[in-house]
Amino acid sequence: MVKKQMRLCGCAVLLASALAQGQLVKSGEKIAFLGDSITQQGAGGPGGYVRLVISGLEANGVQAEAVPAGISGHKSNQMLERLERDVLAKKPNWMTLSCGVNDVWHGARGVPLDQYKQNITKIVERCQTAGIKVMILTATMITEDQQAENNQKLIPYNAFLRQLAAEKKCALADLNADMQAAIAQAKKNQPRPAKGNFLTSDGVHMGPAGNQMMALGVLKGFGLAEPQLAKARDHWLDIPGTCEVGAKLKLTQRQMQQLTALAAQKKCSVDSLVSEALTQSVETLLKK
Repeated sequence: MVKKQMRLCGCAVLLASALAQGQLVKSGEKIAFLGDSITQQGAGGPGGYVRLVISGLEANGVQAEAVPAGISGHKSNQMLERLERDVLAKKPNWMTLSCGVNDVWHGARGVPLDQYKQNITKIVERCQTAGIKVMILTATMITEDQQAENNQKLIPYNAFLRQLAAEKKCALADLNADMQAAIAQAKKNQPRPAKGNFLTSDGVHMGPAGNQMMALGVLKGFGLAEPQLAKARDHWLDIPGTCEVGAKLKLTQRQMQQLTALAAQKKCSVDSLVSEALTQSVETLLKK
């Protein structure tokens, strides 16, 4: 027990020292991203927040490796159960912890606050005992209306996360506060989108703007200053596949037959063939 406490104290002291010195992540380090579907999606495409964090670090000369550990629907109890397999066994240098949305959103099937506190504390302590530095992410909003019932229920969960981060000397990315601020600013600067959400696709899961908001919050938590964040934002502008255009291409049957034959020749799908041609057309158009 004494040795465990010494390891925890040592990890906390090292992190506190690093926090005072600025940027925390070093080239060659691995970052595990533990979370739910928001994290799973964040690692799935080039515009997801997990991928943006890694490319944002890369834009600032830091070559880090992501260890994706997000599973859709998971709550704090399930993350604790799989911590050894999905995080500790991978021996990362860092772990970001994004947990709380499903604990509240799932209602009666969720996790009450007292049990949530126990689960999250165990996750943090087990990581620190293993020498893994932890960044706690406050849980993002459940619908983009802060006055909604679930967002009000989420308040004490996030208050606990902020308190735990301070007590355990963890890095903190206060994404809930960032999200509220970003939505408030968006309402002032632009008309509400057709689907009613500024940052999310469905009120919970992140769209392009939400993923960037999360990635910036994590990078700030890692100690990147505004000039470094600006480099990351500029770098993200040129990442292929982060935006989609919903244009529909109308063809004749003969054209479709010819495209199908050409795609078979090239051993690819018609969709990928057309997508490549359209991308080339856009690049040509922008050069004029």
